[in-house]
Amino acid sequence: MESAAPAVVLVRPHFPGNLGSTARAARNFGVSDVRLIEPACLPDEEAHRFASGADDLLDQMRRYPTLVDAVAEFDVVVATSSLRGRSERRWLDLAELPDFLGSLSSGARVAYVFGPERSGLTEEERSRASATLNVPTDPAFPTMNLAHAVAVLLAVHRTFAPGAAALPRDSDLAPAGDVEAAIGHWDRALDAIGFYDTGHRDRSLRDWRSIIAGRPLGAREVALLRGVANRILVSLRRSSRS
Repeated sequence: MESAAPAVVLVRPHFPGNLGSTARAARNFGVSDVRLIEPACLPDEEAHRFASGADDLLDQMRRYPTLVDAVAEFDVVVATSSLRGRSERRWLDLAELPDFLGSLSSGARVAYVFGPERSGLTEEERSRASATLNVPTDPAFPTMNLAHAVAVLLAVHRTFAPGAAALPRDSDLAPAGDVEAAIGHWDRALDAIGFYDTGHRDRSLRDWRSIIAGRPLGAREVALLRGVANRILVSLRRSSRS
């Protein structure tokens, strides 16, 4: 069984030419799923010029309101960043990506997330990924063109994506939407036991997410996490009625 084709997610892209160049890079590596989040630009004449034959893919790019919505059905989400934040639990160099991909079950769906050209992904956005990946560049000139970064990752993925001899079927991964739902369940449980009484709820939840939701997680693992959170809430409700 061949691996599923990955998706490319562009967060707040600013330049139409980069949309066209990304469409061309995606087509080079057999990727037809490119998603946009809050784009500051839309395909125009310049974008079509840079697409250079991938115009249909450029016109089919789908827009989503948030990163959570864009990656909900994916088993693995890989964010890209040149800066390492405090919350990165799983940090990959490009040389480690092949082993990471090889550890995935056959057919696992992967989304590669790229931030805006001017600022990159926020720490909050990176905290929602299975891993954060850095493409090694010369420190004297570290910033890559968006489409070039897309091409590098898709080339590695195409070369090292998981094959049929990967994990058994009982190791099916939970999609990102299910993992995020489990985090929401734990958020309610933590709030109920007063975990957030000292403040900084958003930061605490982001750190908690990086600890327990360093995807890929199996479906059974997510079910266990939700089961524990639910038991906490049920126990508190019973105590309040006593």
